[in-house]
Parts: sequence; structure tokens; C-alpha cells
Amino acid sequence: MSICYVLHSRPYKETSALVDFFADDGRYRAVLRGALGRAGALARPFVPLEVELRGRGELKSAARLEPAGQPLWLVGEALFSGLYLNELLLRLLSLDDPQPALFEQYALTLQALALGRPLQPLLRAFEWSLLSALGYGFSLEVDLAGQPIRREGLYRLLPDAGLEAVGVFEPGVFSGDQLLALAEADWAHPGALPAAKRLMRQALAPHLGGRPLASRELFINFKETPRD
Repeated sequence: MSICYVLHSRPYKETSALVDFFADDGRYRAVLRGALGRAGALARPFVPLEVELRGRGELKSAARLEPAGQPLWLVGEALFSGLYLNELLLRLLSLDDPQPALFEQYALTLQALALGRPLQPLLRAFEWSLLSALGYGFSLEVDLAGQPIRREGLYRLLPDAGLEAVGVFEPGVFSGDQLLALAEADWAHPGALPAAKRLMRQALAPHLGGRPLASRELFINFKETPRD
């Protein structure tokens, strides 16, 4: 039995579902039979579950599924943030790739979202952990030439490589002051959060393959919908 969370579920054949699970020993895809009953009601995002997975191929069978804790109720922007995390994992994490540290970070991030903690620092920290887990991380304190980041310097990101010093301002660059604030997770620093969002988008873009994130589009539509 593994403790896991549902990342995504969709109907499969007549009464089954095809479910993507995330556990500390990896991401798994499994057929969940009887999805129109109790099992299907449990197999929803943000609910810690105990799941027994059977089979040796990439497509497994979920033989047993039980709750392993209280569901995490995410609403409003926190809900869309949770869906965003799930979509990143679906798009970027390979099947059967153990990521225990990332799983712990994911579980803690969901708990913080449910408690109403500020969204932006949580999302940026998770994105950074995901990049590092996948081997795409880079230093925020040393540039590509091996020189320490200077507070007064300007830098651009070369995805999959790191930060390169530039001599003049150009669109998309970051100040050394911003980068050092990010390295220290100093979210009170002026401009740190916008810079972190921009940096993570640049770093993730090559790995998302140019296909837009559905969770991001849903969130934009949610913010644009008039409220009574």
C-alpha cells in the first residue's frame, strides 16, 4: 500500500476510470474499476489515499483504495493553485520515477494552501523544487562563468544552463539584487515575487513544450468572470 494523491482522473470504458496517482515512489497510471461507486468518490484530488497498485507495466490496476487522512478543501485561488501543481506533475514527471522529497513538498504545499497561506511564495517554492528534482535546477548565487551574482549586475536565464551576466538592460533580464533575494527566499524584498514568477515561467517553458497549461487558463477565466 502506498500513500498517494490523485493528480487526474478520467472515465475509462463503461464503469472504470483512468487515474494518475502521485506517491513518494513515483507517479503511476492505473485503471480504477467500479469508478461509479465508493472508489470513484474517493479518487479525487487533494485527498490522501492508501492505494494498492498491481501490475508491472506502465498501466497498473488500483486493487484497493482507502482514505489515509482528512481531505484538503481548497477553494477559490487556492483550488486553481492546487490544480496547477497537479498539471505540472502530470506534464513533467515521468512514470515510475521515485521523488520522495518532491512528494513531501507537494503534500506540505497542499496543506499550506488549505490553510490559506499566501499563494505566490508557495507556488514559486514548489516550482523550484520540481525543477531541481528533474535535474533542471540552477544556481541563484553563481553565474555561468562561475562568478558570484553581483547585486548591481544584470542577468538573463539560459534554460537548462543557468544565469548569464549581460552588460546592458534588455527585456526579460533580472537584477542581481532580485536574484539574491530569491536565493534567500526573501519575499519581503521589493520585486522579489514578480521576479520569481517571471524566472520560473522562463525556466519551465522549454519543458512544457509550448502547450498552454489548462489550469492557468481556467484561473484567468475565473478571475475575469463577474461576481455578484
